[in-house]
Amino acid sequence: MKTIPTIKTGQLSSQRRDFLKKSGSLAIMSMFGIGFFTSCAEDEEPMMDDTTPPAEGGNAISFENNIITVDLDRAEALDRAGGWALVLEARALIVNVGGGRFNALTSVCTHSGCDRNWSYNNEVFICSCHGSRFSNTGDVLQGPANRPLTAFPTNVDGRTLTVNVS
Repeated sequence: MKTIPTIKTGQLSSQRRDFLKKSGSLAIMSMFGIGFFTSCAEDEEPMMDDTTPPAEGGNAISFENNIITVDLDRAEALDRAGGWALVLEARALIVNVGGGRFNALTSVCTHSGCDRNWSYNNEVFICSCHGSRFSNTGDVLQGPANRPLTAFPTNVDGRTLTVNVS
């Protein structure tokens, strides 16, 4: 003869439910380690950085036919050594390295493809998605990226900077 199992129903008290949630989370983190939950992923939300300058409005920086054109008289972000700009539409970083010279690099990080979360300090670009650091010539200074950023040719003619991103 078959026995029918007894099914009990009920509700946990809110205190018991909170205790189980906290102890379960602690047990899982202990088992896998906190790094498991903070590892890199393509679709994660990047850390935002308030120091990222937007591309300048108006006609100071324009992008057409794979050419970025910068009016250096109007592009305040690039008017001094160490000044830089992120040109979102062109997926490019431009930095004034001093002496009337500029470097231009892709803004697509070679680690995971982030292209709009950058900061620049002490001649180092930092991708704030996962912390990779690059020199202002694109060389990897610190991973997780292991390939340099692509550099683009720049040309200064009078007070106009052009960058060919093709």
